[in-house]
Amino acid sequence: MNNFNPLNPLKPLHPEQAATGDAIAPAADAAAATQAPDPAYVAKATKAAVEFESFFISHMLHQMRESQRTIAPEDSPTKNKVNQDMTDMVDNMLAGNLANQRAFGVADAILKQLLPAPLNKAG
Repeated sequence: MNNFNPLNPLKPLHPEQAATGDAIAPAADAAAATQAPDPAYVAKATKAAVEFESFFISHMLHQMRESQRTIAPEDSPTKNKVNQDMTDMVDNMLAGNLANQRAFGVADAILKQLLPAPLNKAG
């Protein structure tokens, strides 16, 4: 049964459907919101968010280096395979350090979605 109202997407077509909660997703249960999340979950979520931020920064740096290598002249040191490997390694280390500092805010944005408000502050 389709309860979408094209004139007002927040109001169901049939008023009786509003009572069942079909039109809008219900808010989180108040009792669940007051419970402290499992510390292991918080640690895993934080680690995953920081690792994703590291991957994001690393990928961005890799794309920037590739663009720079593409436009560099043929005799440029950036075209040297050994230099490429070393700069890639340095970029990955830099990405890890920036992610641990949460410099870009990607991990914080992810944690804001996963953790309750008091726990999703930058740490």
